[in-house]
Amino acid sequence: MKAKAGRKGLTLRNRELVWGLIFISPWLIGVIFFFLFNLIQSVVFSFNNLIIDQVHGGFDLHWVGLRHYHDIFFIDGNFVRELFESVGFMLLNVPLIIFFSLFMAILLNRAFMGRGLVRAIFFLPVIMATSAIEGSLELIMGIVMGGVSSVPDDVMRAQQGFDAQSIAMMLSQFGIPMQVVEYIIEAIAMLHSVIRAGGVQILIFLAALQAIPPSMYEVAQIEGATGYEAFWKITIPMVSPLILTNVIYTIVDTFVQSDVVATARATAFQNVYVLEGVRGFDFGRGSAMAVVSSLLACLVLMVVGWAISKYVFYYN
Repeated sequence: MKAKAGRKGLTLRNRELVWGLIFISPWLIGVIFFFLFNLIQSVVFSFNNLIIDQVHGGFDLHWVGLRHYHDIFFIDGNFVRELFESVGFMLLNVPLIIFFSLFMAILLNRAFMGRGLVRAIFFLPVIMATSAIEGSLELIMGIVMGGVSSVPDDVMRAQQGFDAQSIAMMLSQFGIPMQVVEYIIEAIAMLHSVIRAGGVQILIFLAALQAIPPSMYEVAQIEGATGYEAFWKITIPMVSPLILTNVIYTIVDTFVQSDVVATARATAFQNVYVLEGVRGFDFGRGSAMAVVSSLLACLVLMVVGWAISKYVFYYN
């Protein structure tokens, strides 16, 4: 059966495509005019040395080929290490943020007094990422991890922290594998960053949970399903498309704030060299670092997106 044509002769599907293009047009304009050009320019910089023209203004490029890529892999002793450390930190941090965000979204989706205030508190660090908030979170983590030396004496008089080594010994006594214990300790150490990075994901999960028809839970309850069964058979499949969205968002956000990106930025804007008596910035090597890290991030996104999309359920 053919879709009914509109007033201008467009089918329903074509009209939906047009509205979809209109909806994403701000993003397309930003990518084409503000991102794509800079991406191509960064690739060009990675094959050249950039020399500032102090007479006429602007800059000149001197072709060096693959020398910058050779240097960052075989001469620079820190880049490869930071690259793999950033990927390892991302693989550790992303599951924690996703699990924490989904858990908090489920709690905040329930009806209780002051729910709106609690939601605002969890999203407040995203809106106001001030030093005061970051300092408060670091203070809390200092108390949790037993960092007495980093916590003011007047605060520690009324607080007693937990020792990470004691927690590890207690967990190992229960027969938990040491790899799992180390993961738990590292998760506790990163609790403040997980809370700070989970605001957007919590809102996305909240929107997904509120879009689930209540009739599904009512039918499951009538059929005798437990809350555990309803969670795995209804909640997880219904929010799975947003799990994929949040995973991709969290990978990008974590990688942007990684050490390897900070190193590339510092190399490009702080390293200065003199070539033939002319002063220049090391944009070439910094751009090479940025290109390599971006390609690795895209590879991780493709692999993770492909793996998760196999289990995504779309409800019609």
